[in-house]
Amino acid sequence: MSLQEITQTIMQFIEHHQVWALPIIFLLAFGESLAIISLLVPATAILLGVGALIGGGAISFVPVLIAASAGAVFGDLLSYWLGKHYHQQVIASWPLNKHPKLVYRAEQFFQRYGTLGVFIGRFFGPLRAIVPLIAGTMHMPTTKFNLANIASAPVWAFVLLAPGAFGVPWLETLFG
Repeated sequence: MSLQEITQTIMQFIEHHQVWALPIIFLLAFGESLAIISLLVPATAILLGVGALIGGGAISFVPVLIAASAGAVFGDLLSYWLGKHYHQQVIASWPLNKHPKLVYRAEQFFQRYGTLGVFIGRFFGPLRAIVPLIAGTMHMPTTKFNLANIASAPVWAFVLLAPGAFGVPWLETLFG
């Protein structure tokens, strides 16, 4: 099954089984924010599509925003915890040991930007789930990490949901 087919299937399921929409969105955002797993989860495309469902009136914006934000916070928090408690063992393990350049870039990014790096890192694809892991391995204080994590998650969720949520109604009025 291709990425496009998986995305379509999940979108159709969410549209037809709205009672499952929020748990699915939470899990997608969680997986998208979790180190390594994020490489396997097509959450960005699905969340953009969910925005279109919101714009079409199929589901409500605020509960979806909260579910996506909460999933992102907990995914980053788990990545941070893994980095903090398992230090270099995590980086020396597969698949990170196969991508030392990515780990190095994440470390440099984090050293340069610190707490702001955790906030900014959420918006850069491959770094998104690695930055919290690196923040943990570098023993960033938990309070600073949580501040950046909790502040960035709703912004990230809004950025993904807004084009469909607000663009679809605008386009309908423009061309409708």
